Amino acid sequence: MDFEVFAEGLRFPEGPVVMADGSVIVVEIESKKITRCWGDGKKEVIAEPGGGPNGLAIGPDGALWVCNNGGFVYHERDGLLIPGHAPEDYSGGRIERVDLSSGKVEVIATHCGERPLKGPNDLVFDKAGNLYFTDLGKSYSTHRDTGGLYFLPAGSDEVQEFDYNHISPNGIGLSPDEKTVYFADTMTARVWAYDLESPGKPKQAGPFSTGRVVAGMPDLRYFDSLAISAAGNVCVATILQGGITTVQPDGKHSHIAFPDPFVTNIAFGGEDMMDAYVTLSGTGKLIKCRWPEPGLTLNFNA
Repeated sequence: MDFEVFAEGLRFPEGPVVMADGSVIVVEIESKKITRCWGDGKKEVIAEPGGGPNGLAIGPDGALWVCNNGGFVYHERDGLLIPGHAPEDYSGGRIERVDLSSGKVEVIATHCGERPLKGPNDLVFDKAGNLYFTDLGKSYSTHRDTGGLYFLPAGSDEVQEFDYNHISPNGIGLSPDEKTVYFADTMTARVWAYDLESPGKPKQAGPFSTGRVVAGMPDLRYFDSLAISAAGNVCVATILQGGITTVQPDGKHSHIAFPDPFVTNIAFGGEDMMDAYVTLSGTGKLIKCRWPEPGLTLNFNA
């Protein structure tokens, strides 16, 4: 697919948020900051939360909400920047709020009850302002903390468990009618779906799970963050087989490749919502291309 480089020289970019003024806000996880890109070489730092800012979304309050994974140790190999285990200064994960006018960073949540958040990764708001987010867990040299899905009701600072103890929950999104929550599990390369009884309350899908597997890949690849198309397809950034894997609600899937094994995110914008912004994190680029179908308009993007 043809594309243009919108920004480069980024240190493991993720979480693109397409703004109405034509700029795109991303995190630079390795350098622990949030950056606005203008597409003409201009970049400006909005905030420096520390840790590992990861997923981004505009909230109902107009602020930028952040999943902070607490950071990784990074390695450079063959021209690629590669994330690894938890760093020595890792102090846990958190949900943060950034005032876009001042850059002030506010910590919203660090725990679900008594359970500490390990590596919050991606997030999405429903039309009522309720927040769904994933926690990837955290890896160490000899073991790994598992992760889960969480729910933060609008106006609350009390995180609720949505579904816990998955291997590596990453991208998350809502169907156009907001009756289904989708998430991508990184290590298993599966897309899961949860049909909702009400906001934050999944229906039972089977005797052992509230979720159901929509699709799993037959080869070695890892799933990262995702975006939903206007038609309800799940567009999942894909690692190793770098590109975007589009998974339909019936499980059929297709793949568009990009020249980086660490394709980590996609976001939609433009008047027709067919401009796709994709993070090529290993090589530090944010690219722009025309997508085959329009993306779903998010609830609060400014």
